[in-house]
Amino acid sequence: MNHPGSALVATSLRFGYGGRTVLDGLSLRLRAGEVTAIAGPNGAGKSTLVELLAGVLRPHAGTVWRTDRAALVVQRPDAPPALPLTVADAVSMGLWRRGPRVRPYSRDDARRNVAAAIERVGLTGRERSLLSELSGGQRQRALLAQGIVRRPRILLLDEPAAGLDAESRARTRSILTDEAARGAAVACVTHDEEAITAADRVIRLEHGRITTV
Repeated sequence: MNHPGSALVATSLRFGYGGRTVLDGLSLRLRAGEVTAIAGPNGAGKSTLVELLAGVLRPHAGTVWRTDRAALVVQRPDAPPALPLTVADAVSMGLWRRGPRVRPYSRDDARRNVAAAIERVGLTGRERSLLSELSGGQRQRALLAQGIVRRPRILLLDEPAAGLDAESRARTRSILTDEAARGAAVACVTHDEEAITAADRVIRLEHGRITTV
């Protein structure tokens, strides 16, 4: 299958829960070097869409074609206190191999990549902090670092600015712009009007269908 300039193409996606249709015949493409904002009201199917695009969920009908494995940044502000996972541990998970096309990292390269990703999200000095010790916004930034640590060709994010202050939201927008500038296809579910305005393209969902591209 050949889609020049596209990093991901979804065709006629259908998905639902318990007999309720969430996405109904949805098609879209994400282009390398662009930031795409996915907007719409609560319940429109935005989070379900990015999970389908990432391969976390399988569509009931339709196809998703990707040039590479996607990195998915989820919205997960809670961390169990008993979970002994540090910021560095969480970010390192983004380097785990999950297929023959994913190149291995040397120990030194992995350390450098993890340190660089943590610095980009403004968490230097908190590498050994447990996720449960961080604020919700800091945990969200750690998950963003996990998503960008291996410089993915496809970066999908579900409300990455949730729980962030104005400075951190601006930092996140800058990171997404930089990721697109190096050639990644970036798609971000967001209610942040500044992020929507700054995006190269906006996809709006309503009742499981695209209303604007």
